[in-house]
Amino acid sequence: MRRWIRRPRSLGLEVQSHFALHVRGEEDLPSQQRNKFQAASRWEQVAEATKAIGGEHCQRSGALDLSHLNLSGLIADDIRRLRHLTSLKLCYNAFSSSLPSSLSGLSSLEEFDVSENAFVGRFPTGLGSSLALTFVNASANNFVGPLPEDLSNATSLEVVDFRGSFFQGSIPASYRSLQKLRFLGLSGNNLTGRIPVELGELSSLEKLIIGYNELEGSIPAEFGNLSSLEYLDLAVGDLDGAIPPELGRLQQLTTLFLYKNNLEGDIPKEIGNMSALVMLDVSDNRVSGPIPPELAQLTKLQLLNLMCNRLQGPVPPGIGDLPRLQVLELWNNSLTGPLPTNLGRVSPLQWLDVSSNSLSGEIPASLCDGHNLTKLILFNNAFSGPIPVGLSTCKSLVRVRVQNNRLNGTTPGGLGKLPKLQRLELASNDLEGEIPSDLALSTSLSFIDLSHNHLRSSVPSTIFSIPTLQSFMASDNLLTSDIPDQFQDCPTLAALDLSNNHLAGGIPASLASCQRLVSLDLHGNRLTGEIPVAVAMMPALAILDLSNNLLTGSIPANVGNSPALETLNLSYNNLSGPVPANGILRTINPDDLAGNSGLCGGVLPPCGSGAGRSWSERGKSPHLKHIVAGWMTGISAVLAFCILLLGAHHLYRKWYVSGGGGCCEERFDEERGAWPWRLTAFQRLSFTSNDILACVKEANVIGMGATGIVYRVELPRPRVVVAVKKLWARSPEFVPEAGNSNPRADIAGEVSVVGKLRHRNIVRLLGYMHNDTEAMILYEYMPNGSLWEALHGPQASRLLPDWVSRYNVAAGIAQGLAYLHHDCHPPVIHRDIKSKNILLDGNLEARIADFGLARMMPRKNETVSMVAGSYGYIAPGELFCSSLHHHLLAESSSSCINQHLNSDSNLRQSTGTR
Repeated sequence: MRRWIRRPRSLGLEVQSHFALHVRGEEDLPSQQRNKFQAASRWEQVAEATKAIGGEHCQRSGALDLSHLNLSGLIADDIRRLRHLTSLKLCYNAFSSSLPSSLSGLSSLEEFDVSENAFVGRFPTGLGSSLALTFVNASANNFVGPLPEDLSNATSLEVVDFRGSFFQGSIPASYRSLQKLRFLGLSGNNLTGRIPVELGELSSLEKLIIGYNELEGSIPAEFGNLSSLEYLDLAVGDLDGAIPPELGRLQQLTTLFLYKNNLEGDIPKEIGNMSALVMLDVSDNRVSGPIPPELAQLTKLQLLNLMCNRLQGPVPPGIGDLPRLQVLELWNNSLTGPLPTNLGRVSPLQWLDVSSNSLSGEIPASLCDGHNLTKLILFNNAFSGPIPVGLSTCKSLVRVRVQNNRLNGTTPGGLGKLPKLQRLELASNDLEGEIPSDLALSTSLSFIDLSHNHLRSSVPSTIFSIPTLQSFMASDNLLTSDIPDQFQDCPTLAALDLSNNHLAGGIPASLASCQRLVSLDLHGNRLTGEIPVAVAMMPALAILDLSNNLLTGSIPANVGNSPALETLNLSYNNLSGPVPANGILRTINPDDLAGNSGLCGGVLPPCGSGAGRSWSERGKSPHLKHIVAGWMTGISAVLAFCILLLGAHHLYRKWYVSGGGGCCEERFDEERGAWPWRLTAFQRLSFTSNDILACVKEANVIGMGATGIVYRVELPRPRVVVAVKKLWARSPEFVPEAGNSNPRADIAGEVSVVGKLRHRNIVRLLGYMHNDTEAMILYEYMPNGSLWEALHGPQASRLLPDWVSRYNVAAGIAQGLAYLHHDCHPPVIHRDIKSKNILLDGNLEARIADFGLARMMPRKNETVSMVAGSYGYIAPGELFCSSLHHHLLAESSSSCINQHLNSDSNLRQSTGTR
């Protein structure tokens, strides 16, 4: 319920009815009576707050505090009549109007706070005429236009906070006159230009926060004169050049944030003179050279973040002597040598991430001596030696990620007893021995990856009973014995990979009790017996790979009708009998059934035709003459068929030009590519390649881009609508890389990976079609088009009318990217996130699309040096890092979401603060 409240005349001449406010009451209270009471209560608060302004007290001084009252509406021009007002606080309300210019009449104002609202328009000029003004806070609003330059006249100002709006233009150099200024906050706006060197004259300044803008140029060396400065934040901008060594003179500085810029050169050794420094973050730049040993002089340092740069050389041994170090992030550089042997011995180390470097030596045994270590991330290096035994008693550990190194020895026992451990990734090392049986005792582990080692034990019988276990991977080891038939209690298991081992026996029927299992990979073992019918019909199973085993019997008749099955590989077993012609088996790739001499029918040659016999057996057949005669007859039939096809083609073109027929009555045309077309399906499909080809025509075009043309294909029986992207013959996706003459192999391999992605915020790939000259990709059809169309198209106000809908879209984008970067193994990097690549489904849920530039993360020792994406949306990780690894951040998503939130000034709610 909303009501207009006017102040009663008894509150004093200065107020009367001139300062009207629109008070928004609670809309979710249970009764009308409750609403009336709430509105009355708010009126009483407003009346009490303004009571001090009336009477003779108002002639001397006055303070009006209306903060935290959920007020909204307009601030009337008559506020200028409160000429003796010294303090005006309207913070933490819901105002969404502009501020009146009449505020300039408050000549006695000392304190002005309108933060945490949604004020729009330009910030009013004139407040600078209040010579007693000491405090201005307008942060977290939607102001636009330039910063108020007249504030430079208010020389008594101590605090100026304009963070988190949409101010534009440059920082006024005239602010140099504010010699009493202690706090200047301008971050999270759209400010451009160079940082004024004049700011270096503000000798009283204690906190300077001007990051998260579009500032360019270098960091002024004059900042080294700010002797009182304690906090300097210049993060997230376009600053370039070197870090000024003059900053080393800032003896009071506790925080220095320079991350996500374009800074180059060495880290100046003078930074080691900042004796009060607690947090140093220079990550995501282009800084090169060694880590200065002088950083070891920063005895108060708690956070050191130099990740994603071009640093070389060793980690200075003195880093291990820092007594207060809690976070050390050095990943994605080119560092070499060992880690300091005493790292963690004298410090409360909590987070260590040095992944994706070339570090070597043994893992320091002292990392958890302070009993605070939560995350140990060392993957993609050359560490050797054993896993420190001390980690098995480090009860604070949450993540251990040491894959892709050269670790040897055995896996220490006791890791399963750590109460907080969630991820254990030991893959791609040289570990031997057994899988520790105590892992089965864990109550917190969700992800275990032991693959690509030399483990020789059997699989612990109860390891799948871990109540939180979601993924267990132990492929490419030397595991023996049977798969334990104890899957009765695996409530959360989603992925199981035991491929390429020496496992024997049958496939446990109890696997069917894992109701959430999505991926099951047992290929490359010695499994025998038949495929359990119950396993083939698991409700969530999407990927099933049983290839390269010794399985016998027939393919279960109902496997094609499995409710979720999308990828099935049964090749190279001893299966026999007819292939069921249902569900996924109707369009399965014949290669996924190869190597089973007894299979026939379906996508394979018909039963009874001798198709099950190998070509070597056929060559030894005594009936060779009959075979040759059959070939001759077949060739003759093919020639006759070609003649008939040419005639039919001529009739078709004549009929098509006349304009007759519908979509699904059309036939293949040579302009659409040469025969044959091959369809690779990533889930069960109810149509064939011919059905798609018949509808790929100009009338069904719905979009066109740099990589191809998109068609809307509607198939009537059963009715289904899909989006078909036909790649340009010379598109980036179809141009071979250096040394590779087969572009179809590249795109097919990439699409096969993307086709396995499963997330509610990722557009699902249904299949991939190609022949010898062309390729098409089949997607889910998104009826509401792209986010760009929803924001800027003719239906902009209808599709996303309010903040809630836009927030849901932004959250969906973030969740989709989080899945791609952190839940895919290996991670998938989109590299071209922009509003045109975000689609909206029927429920206006965001779906990330167009993986035309996506690439799987490179394996160990591989790098990606090209820059891909659309200008304006290229991830800073592409620009600032020479290699892409597991930690690459999709910063282009922030640009996309920023455009999404800022497209309508009435909906701007982002604060933009760090």
